Amino acid sequence: MNQAQAISLYQPVLKSIAFRIVGSLADAEDIVQDTFLKWLSTDQKKIENTKSYLIQAVTNNSINHLNSLKRKKNELLDTINQSQLMEKYRESDFAKFDFENEIAAALSVMHKKLEPLEKSIYILREFFDLEYDHLQEIFDKKKDNLRQLFSRAKDKLNQENRKIKSIAVKPIPFLESFKSACNKGQIEQFVQHLKKDLV
Repeated sequence: MNQAQAISLYQPVLKSIAFRIVGSLADAEDIVQDTFLKWLSTDQKKIENTKSYLIQAVTNNSINHLNSLKRKKNELLDTINQSQLMEKYRESDFAKFDFENEIAAALSVMHKKLEPLEKSIYILREFFDLEYDHLQEIFDKKKDNLRQLFSRAKDKLNQENRKIKSIAVKPIPFLESFKSACNKGQIEQFVQHLKKDLV
């Protein structure tokens, strides 16, 4: 059997094996093609069983391909660091916007328009995406009650159609606590601040 015949005969089997391992037809075709290219460049006399050799080679190449993908994925994840992302954000053009004043103005409107419990639930749901189960533990209220309070808070804020002007928020510690929760992703201290506000 010559090389062209071997390729024609074994290609479907090898492609099937590679596809089962890597789960991608395009990758499987590339792996089989690379396997044949390496096989063509080897000394054919040293290979006792061509079929076994090609099956083993395509299996190894498929596994190596998966390991390579996994390694690249891990390297990418290692390079993504939350603090680095925050630093890049601060260095970007977005950081030039007066973010603090906008937040301060928004919180000022919330302080004026919402009751303390409404404000607390609205902020934790809207900004920190807390589930009602978690809110139930924090405030010791029924879920239906929490949903009503959240809905009421949204309605009140939606009625505020006029543009928010930059107004300093009276409770400065509240703003600092809110910013800290946003920047560090730890909201426990902010939750405690909200609870104090309820009292």
